[in-house]
Amino acid sequence: MRQAHFLGLMLALGTTGALANEDVLKRTQDPNQQVLQTVDYANTRYSKLDQINASNVKNLQVAWTFSTGVLRGHEGSPLVVGDIMYVHTPFPNIVYALDLNNEAKILWKYEPKQDPSVIPVMCCDTVNRGLAYADGAIFLHQADTTLVSLDAKSGKVNWSVKNGDPAVGETNTATVMPVKDKLIVGISGAEFGIRGHITAYNLKDGKRAWRAYTVGPDNEMLVDPEKTTHLGKPIGKDSSLKTWDGDQWKTGGGATWGWYSYDPKLNLVYYGTANPSTWNPKQRPGDNKWTMSIFARDPDTGMAKWVYQMTPHDEWDYDGINEMILTDQKVDGKDRPLLTHFDRNGFGYTLDRATGEVLVAEKFDPVVNWATKVDMDKGSKTYGRPLVVSKYSTEQNGEDVNSKGICPAALGSKDQQPAAYSPKTGLFYVPTNHVCMDYEPFRVTYTPGQPYVGATLSMYPAPGSHGGMGNFIAWDNLQGKIKWSNPEQFSVWSGALATAGDVVFYGTLEGYLKAVDSKTGKELYRFKTASGVIGNVMTYTHKGKQHIAVLSGVGGWAGIGLAAGLTDPNAGLGAVGGYAALSSYTNLGGQLTVFALPN
Repeated sequence: MRQAHFLGLMLALGTTGALANEDVLKRTQDPNQQVLQTVDYANTRYSKLDQINASNVKNLQVAWTFSTGVLRGHEGSPLVVGDIMYVHTPFPNIVYALDLNNEAKILWKYEPKQDPSVIPVMCCDTVNRGLAYADGAIFLHQADTTLVSLDAKSGKVNWSVKNGDPAVGETNTATVMPVKDKLIVGISGAEFGIRGHITAYNLKDGKRAWRAYTVGPDNEMLVDPEKTTHLGKPIGKDSSLKTWDGDQWKTGGGATWGWYSYDPKLNLVYYGTANPSTWNPKQRPGDNKWTMSIFARDPDTGMAKWVYQMTPHDEWDYDGINEMILTDQKVDGKDRPLLTHFDRNGFGYTLDRATGEVLVAEKFDPVVNWATKVDMDKGSKTYGRPLVVSKYSTEQNGEDVNSKGICPAALGSKDQQPAAYSPKTGLFYVPTNHVCMDYEPFRVTYTPGQPYVGATLSMYPAPGSHGGMGNFIAWDNLQGKIKWSNPEQFSVWSGALATAGDVVFYGTLEGYLKAVDSKTGKELYRFKTASGVIGNVMTYTHKGKQHIAVLSGVGGWAGIGLAAGLTDPNAGLGAVGGYAALSSYTNLGGQLTVFALPN
């Protein structure tokens, strides 16, 4: 973006008090670098770079590689700020600064000393979804919930603060998002009965600015009973407390370990909340608000403008933490600010992000069977709610009863692996899981710092289809329809990247980097990297040349069997048995692979 255009944008959005962080906003407009995991505030994961395109992507070659020195699951992506690349690892969350002008020489290395006792408290592998950059600093949220600001040039610690307590099950796997003068961070641990929260810290000194809990009293959730809305109506006093039995909200879950988006014009941050605790729905009657919900909050105060609960009284662990992709599109001939969200529950939602009105809610995998549809009749008592099929209700079937054939499985039709959006095609490119499950709830007692799950699961490929466990799809968010779908043998656990070159990139659990045509889905290129890919593909330019980069390192929930050496089919919350065949295709690793076209 030219400087005049940038200044014009600043004036259009108002004074600096109504702006995103100016440094971040300016750098996200430069496609040659990447300073946020989400690529931009809108979470589109779209790059304007087009040197690599649908015609020449077949000629990609490996330019260089880098070993992180750490095994287990490598999620997220590197950052590139100017001529420096920043690479992160899973626990122990090492950060490397690499000099792109000098053969990726290590400029500095930050290696935190964390207590390894945090590892068994992390639900589904020791992953971390990456760093963020703002105002000359690199920000890392460690597994033990230590939040660190590092000087981007030297690696020196500017400040650090503790965001949670692993002793009670609070850990971190997520990235962070700088917004204006604050850093937005979440928390993991719903499987341990924590009470989820989102927190804002001052970028300069790390002091806490505000914290908003997912469940509990209005003042602790930072909601206004008369002004915060749900489906267009005020939520009313004690909206959360009324949907929990007694003090169950105190161990209610609703973690915030997903992605964050920001609209500078509306000055709203968007994110999703996770499952209620325990996984045994019989033990927590009520809608369990506001777990499984999308929140829109003011980043200055933390106050919620609106909230929408997608899966009331969750019975399947369909966390609502997946990314919110912000677009401006025409609906019925009128321009509307939209939010598109592919939920674990298998429904793709399109909302008006200013008001929270639900415009579209359709299945993005045809095998989804736990609900027939989301009720879109505004005059209905069940408006906005999924209509649950009794056969697949784990509560109606009862405790110690194995409910079989539920689709999707607990890891959802899509987990945290982020989708991408291309303004050139108007389509969303979605890495999905094509997996079903058996689910048997049982009674469990809460003990601080101990697992608070209360269900035994097994997972398997969705029956009666292509036999694989994943699809990579193109989705029309206005029609709520799949435009094309590429079947994959395993779940697609890598984040997608769409580019102006009409190419979409993603990785596979076997270890392939793949490039497909954005219009047709035709595969244009594949390369098998050192390990399974659960990282997110990124792109940057160095010395006028476009590069594609991706982290390899199998793990995450789908790869937890390999990552942690588990063999019990029911271990890893059911994933070990479902993905047992993965060990025949890849092994542990920790490597960055960078691609470019030949000279």
